[in-house]
Amino acid sequence: MTSAIPLQNSELAEAAVWRPHVTVATVVPRDGRFLLVEESVRGRVVLNQPAGHLDPGETLHEAALRETLEETGWSVQLTCLLGVQQWLAPDGEHFLRFTFGAEALGHDAARPLDDGIVRALWMTREEIVAAAERLRSPMVLAGVDDWLAGRRLPLDAIRGVS
Repeated sequence: MTSAIPLQNSELAEAAVWRPHVTVATVVPRDGRFLLVEESVRGRVVLNQPAGHLDPGETLHEAALRETLEETGWSVQLTCLLGVQQWLAPDGEHFLRFTFGAEALGHDAARPLDDGIVRALWMTREEIVAAAERLRSPMVLAGVDDWLAGRRLPLDAIRGVS
């Protein structure tokens, strides 16, 4: 039987805790197309859903709405949770992604988009598949396929606890 060695300080304890990147994304369908962004990542232009990291102090729902507006200029209403995806990127980074379904409400074409976002665009699933080599991650097509498969979880499946 081995005994655990107590950690000597909070910095050592902090370093010992593994944390994946917690991200959100929205799948926004409209007329058979899905809202995507072209974004520049490490010198390469890739396709992604409106997505990004959870910020301190915000809920997952708030993060999804914020990221969609900042990256596309589209205001949306979340309609469901499509699922939670866990992905290990080729560079060893771990991601835990909460993917929401959303309805497009309105577009502000004059709104500046986030740094690195080239443009927002609408694509069919077939166009997304044809551009597979440009997808930022396999989670992009997985989110679209979850939507098309009718996957819908209630928004209150995620809730804060006080």
